[in-house]
Amino acid sequence: MNKKVLKTLEYNKIVERLAELAHSEAAKNRCIKLLPTTDLDEINNAQKQTSDAFSRIIKKGSVSFSGLTDIRPSLKRLDIGSSLNAPELLKIKTLLEVARRLKGFGQKDRDDSPDDSLSLLFENLEPLTPLREKISQIIIAEDEIADDASPTLFSIRKSISGMNGRIHDQLTKIMNQANTRTYLQDNVITMRNGRYCLPIKSDAKSLFPGMIHDQSSSGSTLFIEPAAVVNLNNELKELLLKEEDEIEKILATLSEEVFEYKDSILDDYRILTDLDFIFAKGELAKEHNGSAPRFNTDGHISLRRARHPLIAADKVVPIDMRLGEDFSLLVVTGPNTGGKTVSLKTVGLLTLMGQAGLHIPAGDNSTLSVFDEVFADIGDEQSIEQSLSTFSSHMKNIVYILNHADTKSLILFDELCAGTDPTEGAALAISILTDLKDRGTITMATTHYSELKVFALSTPGVENASLEFDVKTLSPTYRLLIGVPGKSNAFAISGKLGLSNSIIEKAKERINDTDTKFEDVIASLEQKRIEIEKQQNKINSYKLDIEKDRAALKSKQANLDNQKANILRKANEEALAILQDAKKYADESIRNINKYGSMTAPLSDMEKERANLRSKISDRSESLSVKKNTPKNHNVPKNLKIGDSVLVMSMNVKGTVHTLPNAKGDLTVSMGILQTKVNINDLVLIQDDTNTTKKKFEKTGAGKIKMSKTQNISSEINLIGKTVDEALAVLDKYLDDAYLARIPSVRIVHGKGTGALRNGVHGYLKRQKHIADYHLAEFGEGDAGVTIATFK
Repeated sequence: MNKKVLKTLEYNKIVERLAELAHSEAAKNRCIKLLPTTDLDEINNAQKQTSDAFSRIIKKGSVSFSGLTDIRPSLKRLDIGSSLNAPELLKIKTLLEVARRLKGFGQKDRDDSPDDSLSLLFENLEPLTPLREKISQIIIAEDEIADDASPTLFSIRKSISGMNGRIHDQLTKIMNQANTRTYLQDNVITMRNGRYCLPIKSDAKSLFPGMIHDQSSSGSTLFIEPAAVVNLNNELKELLLKEEDEIEKILATLSEEVFEYKDSILDDYRILTDLDFIFAKGELAKEHNGSAPRFNTDGHISLRRARHPLIAADKVVPIDMRLGEDFSLLVVTGPNTGGKTVSLKTVGLLTLMGQAGLHIPAGDNSTLSVFDEVFADIGDEQSIEQSLSTFSSHMKNIVYILNHADTKSLILFDELCAGTDPTEGAALAISILTDLKDRGTITMATTHYSELKVFALSTPGVENASLEFDVKTLSPTYRLLIGVPGKSNAFAISGKLGLSNSIIEKAKERINDTDTKFEDVIASLEQKRIEIEKQQNKINSYKLDIEKDRAALKSKQANLDNQKANILRKANEEALAILQDAKKYADESIRNINKYGSMTAPLSDMEKERANLRSKISDRSESLSVKKNTPKNHNVPKNLKIGDSVLVMSMNVKGTVHTLPNAKGDLTVSMGILQTKVNINDLVLIQDDTNTTKKKFEKTGAGKIKMSKTQNISSEINLIGKTVDEALAVLDKYLDDAYLARIPSVRIVHGKGTGALRNGVHGYLKRQKHIADYHLAEFGEGDAGVTIATFK
């Protein structure tokens, strides 16, 4: 692919944005160097990887490659027998942590989930957990090795600590001597050149025995190592040298272990950079809301709702475009600033992106063709250095294109043969386009020449297209309309910009009748197209409504059928149960009659059988009858007194208790001049306003809760010893209880420690709407170990 078209179509801006989405330098460089390919299998494979990365991002969220650095130089040092230093070993540990994180990200949610094009890459990652954990245990930071990295190092550091203590004790003893205090500039112990010293006044140096190691900038203070600690400092220096030797041995041993896994570590690095590059493409697809185009080698292009990726999403207007199947040459006309050049660049840029394995900002099922070359003549090609005019520069570029184009090329012309005499320019443009059509080259050209519109109308394999223009608002809509030639609308736009009407009318008089009629035909066709499109939109809307109503009716009928079937099934089941029950009792009755027929039956037994049968029939009749739903009374009065006001629920009538309830709960209630017998379960006691208010005050549930909470909730909670997750769960419940108990503020004890628990608590409090303010406690109240939270 020629480099000029990559710049002309701004493909370089796409790969620059892609590089910003990658994390490692290797992946960023790979993004910048990404070029379109012409191998169909390679394109499809790259598109599949982008699709799978995009799918995983949508399902699981973005994945972090933070910490992925190039460890290859360190591995080369191992090849020649060198040992790695602490920072290099930490980079390898970080790489293995990234491998572990990515390994977990790539695991399937279910065992039966199908593999995709990235599954093998995730499976081949080796986190090397034992090696990673060992590096973590030994190397705490780039300049710190753990005390227990080896028994020898532990012993040396223990001796160093003891020696430091002895030196401090000796120096403290010297400073506390009466004669020494007069020599001291400051009552502190300092260190110079790795040896402990005391700051002595310069005029007392002859009075204080020891070695001078340094002096202050003013010269008034000398840093002298007392003679009494010289031997101790020497011993400390020897211990420090032993510590360095032991650390070198530890790092050398650790480097040998890393060397054993060198190949696996290198494979991890290569896989991680591959995944970093692929997921950058997935993130770009998400950013553009892109889709994977279908590719062919027949020159067919079909874009659905395609958008230029470098125009803001809230400003870009999607276009539908087809080329190469019914026609190989598309002539686009329309007014300036109408979007012709953007449409041209969209087709070219999306072709380059697709062949580079990137998703394109277009609708699903969009189709692109694989082209060996994409040529574009767009923009102002004027060259001052080469003394070329705009037309000459364009023509030089066109000549180059014509000399290199073939059937596997896509050619994009913007304002073909503009910048010269219109008659000659139009004739030249028609000849160039005819030559390309005869070759079978897929071409898209924009123009203002009316002759090219006629050429497209009268030539097989050539099609007109235009950018829609709203005559009412005199502004473009940027919609690409294939099959309709466009008008330049120069007169309308000039009038909108303030050009005098008399000048515009005189200009119209200078256009010959043939041109005027042609433009009028185009305008008439455009108006009819708009009307037909509106009618078609209405028809489509009606069809959609009809389909929705049909689907709703079908669903409703299905529900009714299901309900009917369920009712019939239930009725049949109940009928069968009744028949079986009846048969059972009939058989039993016959057996009893036969039994009593052979002997004299006691009348009590016969009456008992009849009573059982009547009871069974009555129960069955009740189960088959329609029952009236009466609300259950949850406020049955307990201690009724004669004269109490009650409500008879079944009648919804107020009355007065006339008699007390009997053993069955029946009593007489007076309702005006009438008296009726009711059951106590059908009554609700009516209280007067004073009692009601009192009862409500006494029995309010919220009040009980608040009183209970106030008695049991402390104004302080201790979270020390808990993890952040455990602490936040306890804190959440505690704050709810404290808020209900109306405690104005609470003390949250989290301790100082590393600050993780404090930060977690503050982050949680920041999100709570019922917390008005929170701050660390004052000095003496727990300061940084306690947070005070105040409720709203």
